[in-house]
Amino acid sequence: MNAIASTTNHQVRLAQRPVGLPTRENWSFTTEPVAQPPESGVLVKTLSLSLDPAMRGWMNDAKSYIAPVGIGEVMRAGGIGKVVASRNPKFAVGDLVSAALGVQEYMTIPEDQFKRVSLFKIDSRLGTPGQWLNVLGMPGMTGYFGLLDIGEPKAGETVVVSGAAGAVGQTVGQLAKIKGCRVVGIAGGPAKCEWVVNELGFDACIDYKAGNVKAALKEHCPKGVDIYFDNVGGDILDDVLARLARGARIIICGAISQYNNTTPVQGPKNYLSLLVNRARMQGMVVFDYADRFPVAVAELAGYLREGRMKSREDVVQGLETFPEALNKLFKGENFGKLVLQVAAD
Repeated sequence: MNAIASTTNHQVRLAQRPVGLPTRENWSFTTEPVAQPPESGVLVKTLSLSLDPAMRGWMNDAKSYIAPVGIGEVMRAGGIGKVVASRNPKFAVGDLVSAALGVQEYMTIPEDQFKRVSLFKIDSRLGTPGQWLNVLGMPGMTGYFGLLDIGEPKAGETVVVSGAAGAVGQTVGQLAKIKGCRVVGIAGGPAKCEWVVNELGFDACIDYKAGNVKAALKEHCPKGVDIYFDNVGGDILDDVLARLARGARIIICGAISQYNNTTPVQGPKNYLSLLVNRARMQGMVVFDYADRFPVAVAELAGYLREGRMKSREDVVQGLETFPEALNKLFKGENFGKLVLQVAAD
């Protein structure tokens, strides 16, 4: 414990609310001594952090499904860490854990905060730390419950997923194939599209950067779209709305094309297609399904073990690279689940 007292914790805090794409000036880099864990608490060393599009929304001072990050607060982020000091019998030094660790090197967690930060031990037999931030983590849970609970896929149906090469999209597409659906992805660039088809087993992938998404949807979804898992919003949502099959289900998971807008968010222009096709559009927030996460983890881990599902991570090194690493999401530069590695295991 004495060595801990002399250890410095490097942190990234929100300095000002961004307008448009975040810049390095929106962040402050601070240091403070690492605090000893209190009675029944633990001290966790951050190994890897999950970088997610939702983080952009948390930076805005606006009403949402979760409180915004306050000015001066450590930026919110989920991650995988290692217990380096423990005064709680449920956690031993060396345990690998998942928690909302924040963008920092260490986090001291009192026992009464365990639930708030979703602290739990991860089973390294089920997946790697990277997979626990991807298919077995929040993105995988989002894809699993969004597709199965809201999408209600049936064998033979056509599923379209945008952001197909990203964290949520890769799980949605692979899971839909396992459930017997025809799957069409939408991704940016030929490399991502080739990977989605050749490695993940999607039936087709539309490169939105090549233009004319509407024509490509007509080609690849001749009978219409039964389920659309939307991660991007904007024009692509409108293009899919124009191709809905009767009784279609649309899962609104995210709208990354709109997150850095300096003008009002663009809503769907083709929403009357919902009426014509007796379709429904429903938003989903993954935290609503927290009590069922173990069921999803068990099923998805089985698919990983059997080789029926793959998990790709795009790893960026170093806490100091956080501002630029986060922006890879909004520039479409990440290939797979974006992970910031803070320390070696």
